[in-house]
Amino acid sequence: MSCCCPHSRSAGKLFTFFARRYRKRFQKKGFEPSQKQLMEGIVNAGYAGSSILEVGSGVGHFHQTLLENGAQSAVGVDLASGMIEEAGRWAQERGLAERTQYIQGDFVEGLDQDTGVADITILDKVICCYPDAKALISKSLEKTGRVYAVTYPRKRWVTRAGEKLGIVVMRMIRSCFHPYVHDPEQIESWITARGFEKVYQDTTYIWLTQVYVRQPAG
Repeated sequence: MSCCCPHSRSAGKLFTFFARRYRKRFQKKGFEPSQKQLMEGIVNAGYAGSSILEVGSGVGHFHQTLLENGAQSAVGVDLASGMIEEAGRWAQERGLAERTQYIQGDFVEGLDQDTGVADITILDKVICCYPDAKALISKSLEKTGRVYAVTYPRKRWVTRAGEKLGIVVMRMIRSCFHPYVHDPEQIESWITARGFEKVYQDTTYIWLTQVYVRQPAG
């Protein structure tokens, strides 16, 4: 994982630049189709009274919406300082500041704070932003009590082409960040090996959305 630290810094700078635009987009248009699917899967799994951990939480709209509709508390972790700042402001405006906590940093490496174990962990379009998917998934599963919800790219020619294009574009602007298309079968095997069962799946042209629930021991 020698590339992760510079990769994380580059990703943080890039997404900070777009933070305000992300918030304006959510305020104007709401959830994207894949996020609607993710919400449907979480609703089906049940989230009333639950604590939430969102890794790559962005401006906070997803978990804040869950809080407004019955979840108990949420911790958001993001690489980008701008995303964390926007999420904090939005939580304050929505009356959710006392039920939210925001942490800036690399979830796998370098976090100064322990996020604790949450009932529900969400990774919405985060696995594709991280070079070591196994490390990210492993650590986030350790922090998951019951429900694990993820959205990541499908393995298709168009996503592979997007990955290659992303590498070229990021090199042109001298950034070591770029998107990754990890193997969905491998991702699923890592999750189910930790005692989780897939209870929901849906797709868009680009994205694969899955929700897993931890199965009782024995």
